[in-house]
Amino acid sequence: MTGTALLTHLAFAAALVALSAGITRVMIAIGVMDVPNHRSAHVRPTPKSGGIAVVITFLVGIALVYATSRFARPLEGTLIGFIAAAIGIAVVSFIDDVRPRSFLFKLVAQVLAALVVLGFGLVVRSLSIPGFGEVHLGLWAYPLTLVWIIGLTNAVNFMDGINGLTGGVCALAAAMLAIFAHGAGAQFVYLSALILAASAAGFLVYNFPAGRIFLGDVGSQFLGFNLAVLAVIATQPDQGRLSFIVVPFLMFAFIFDVGFTLVRRILAGENPAEGHHGHLYQVLGRSGVSRNLVTLLHYGFVVVAAGAVAVFLDEGARLNLVAVLLLLAVQVAYAFLVARQARRAGLGRW
Repeated sequence: MTGTALLTHLAFAAALVALSAGITRVMIAIGVMDVPNHRSAHVRPTPKSGGIAVVITFLVGIALVYATSRFARPLEGTLIGFIAAAIGIAVVSFIDDVRPRSFLFKLVAQVLAALVVLGFGLVVRSLSIPGFGEVHLGLWAYPLTLVWIIGLTNAVNFMDGINGLTGGVCALAAAMLAIFAHGAGAQFVYLSALILAASAAGFLVYNFPAGRIFLGDVGSQFLGFNLAVLAVIATQPDQGRLSFIVVPFLMFAFIFDVGFTLVRRILAGENPAEGHHGHLYQVLGRSGVSRNLVTLLHYGFVVVAAGAVAVFLDEGARLNLVAVLLLLAVQVAYAFLVARQARRAGLGRW
């Protein structure tokens, strides 16, 4: 990329940040309110559905790129499937923000959106697994891709509980994804991730650290769904040398927290379908650690994950395994830290 092109892209991203911040300000004025309950981190009614700003800004950015850039034309089918499904997720999630629906209702919508993506041929057909090399998934490609998209969509949604956490982590992860995608020659993923990062960053102006507005399901599910689908698109032959593993690595802290919490609750005999405040990030906040510090800690996890991605993408199975073990070690150490802090705070079984 030439210096002129880089400045153009950065200016484009800055304009999208400003647009997102402006729409977020409008959503504060509209005031779709989130009334706190026993599981909430906030104590007073606060506007939600700030994610509308993320959705609109992302769609505007994608439309401008499609209208002005040559790269999107050959990928028209990919773009249609991706955007149609993302809009579907946003609409259903916004309905849930205004008038809460059951988890089953939202899950059905997520499955349908994921099936739209699969219907346009966006499937992870092979994975690079440390110690085994390239593994072709065959018929398993379809159910595993479906589970991945739905899984990350919900993981991001479940982690949306304190100021700046989900919006900031997704913005940072999308920015890192854009960097790796550009290096791999994956132009569609590069520009889509850049637009997603800018859309989330504009929302953060009013969300972190002050928390004047929340993402709502419309924002968290949209961000999770888009990152999941971009990981799938990264595996397509026309996206250069970009690996599927980039997004799971960058979002590993969220994936670990949700998986760890699910297993812990099942082993404790709790109903995993019931609402709770037992995620690691929630327990750390309840134990007396500043919630802003918890958020910044997760930003650090994304930076560490980006380093692990760089190691993984280097040639050599040993380095691949080192990268995986690094990510796992960091999160296991974090879980032990949270458990110790919870004991000191007298939280018992959390």
